[in-house]
Amino acid sequence: MTVRVRFAPSPTGYLHIGAARSALFNWLYARKVGGKFLLRIEDTDLQRSTEESTRSIIDGLHWLGLDYDEDLVFQSANAPQHRAAANRLVAEGKAYRDFTPKEQRDDANVKKGIADRARAQAAEGIDQRSNPFRDLPQQESDRRAAAGEPFAVRLKVAVTGQTKFEDIVYGPQERNYAEIEDLVLLRSDGHPLYNLSVVIDDIEMGITHVIRGQDHLTNTHKQILLYEALGAPVPQFAHLPLILAPNKGKLSKRKHGEVVSLTTYRDRGFVPAAFRNFLALLGWSPPEGKEILTKDELVQNFALEDIGRANAIFNFQEHDPRHWTDDKALWMNAEYIRTMPLDELLPMVKSELRANKLWREEYDEDDRERFIKTVDLIRQRFFTLKDFSSHGRAYFSDDFDFEDAAVNKNLRKEPRLRELLPVLADRLETVDPFNAETAEAALRAFADEAGVKAGLLINGSRTMLTGQAVGPSMFEIFDTLGRDRSIERLRSGVPWFDVLNELGNV
Repeated sequence: MTVRVRFAPSPTGYLHIGAARSALFNWLYARKVGGKFLLRIEDTDLQRSTEESTRSIIDGLHWLGLDYDEDLVFQSANAPQHRAAANRLVAEGKAYRDFTPKEQRDDANVKKGIADRARAQAAEGIDQRSNPFRDLPQQESDRRAAAGEPFAVRLKVAVTGQTKFEDIVYGPQERNYAEIEDLVLLRSDGHPLYNLSVVIDDIEMGITHVIRGQDHLTNTHKQILLYEALGAPVPQFAHLPLILAPNKGKLSKRKHGEVVSLTTYRDRGFVPAAFRNFLALLGWSPPEGKEILTKDELVQNFALEDIGRANAIFNFQEHDPRHWTDDKALWMNAEYIRTMPLDELLPMVKSELRANKLWREEYDEDDRERFIKTVDLIRQRFFTLKDFSSHGRAYFSDDFDFEDAAVNKNLRKEPRLRELLPVLADRLETVDPFNAETAEAALRAFADEAGVKAGLLINGSRTMLTGQAVGPSMFEIFDTLGRDRSIERLRSGVPWFDVLNELGNV
């Protein structure tokens, strides 16, 4: 038997990271066992479903590197099959038409109403099968329907018995029929409800394993009743622990906004492989506790049985820009940027620089070697791809900002630097060849001659060349920027100190 799994999101907004993780776990399982990973867009809520959301879902999967097999399925296109299945169950006596007037049924919120009534009636010992139309003779039901009387269609749930299944993650699950109201399959306007649509689509798509969030666990009992009524094999189920916010509440689009959107991480400079790796560890633990895993390693190590039952916590601080998302996600992204093969990183950096008008075509031609060397030098301290165009701007443009803290620490404290740095530039101008080693020797010799510590010139040079207080080795910076740009920036200290004079600080 070929394993067939599916990811079935609703296109009513951006792709939630919880949904993205469900997609990832489905994809990993399919690839691990040589099965098929299918995509179904559950767009039956026509008022809220949008093409933009559908595109966001597809783009998000592509960004994560999750390719799907076979044709994309739109659930709305299958509504005729859903209605046909409900009517067949009526004809077979497994479902019935409920002619209760609409206002008494409150169809507008039928799913919640059913669940609330079922719980209340079970607690009070009320018979769930007391609907007056449940045992209406078929001939009478047909006559009223033919006369145009509106009706919903409900599944006949047996009076006694249980639904049972073995969840791959949560173990044995049981529920008494007495706790389940006769399920509404079709509303009075003919609109199929969720449980019917999902089951019919999964049967049509040949789904063998349903891997989805733990919040669907109670739906499973109802859906098993439908599989059995339709005479279809019941798939295996694996329900995933929820992803919770720091306060242990459910992570949601409405409450938490962009931090739970997959596109946020793409747009804020995350490496797809890094975020895929991070998502995989929300609820699943690989053998031996290894945390950095390639796509192939994720596939090789993944097992549904290793998914934990405890809910995952997604830590972030809404009002702290330094901790806007989970620290582990940022750490992992930095690890990927620092260690991934350069031939994989360079195209991402190119896209980031191009988006910020910092890309030069010579980086692909005569200046290719210097570009590669620069990226390799500065990536060690970066957390996201955005850092290449912000913190790394001075390496790609002469138009960069000076950090106030860097100016205060490395320039403002020692007024002599105003004269010393241009003289250092003169010394470097005569160095031949110009590289990290010769630049270091020249700087240290000049420090001894001027009677100052080398660190004073090193830190002052760093700020003049990059606008920052920290960074890679200063001598590697000289080598990377080259002689001309290095001495030009050291000499530009005169106008910079004029600004400080205007502020009255020098």
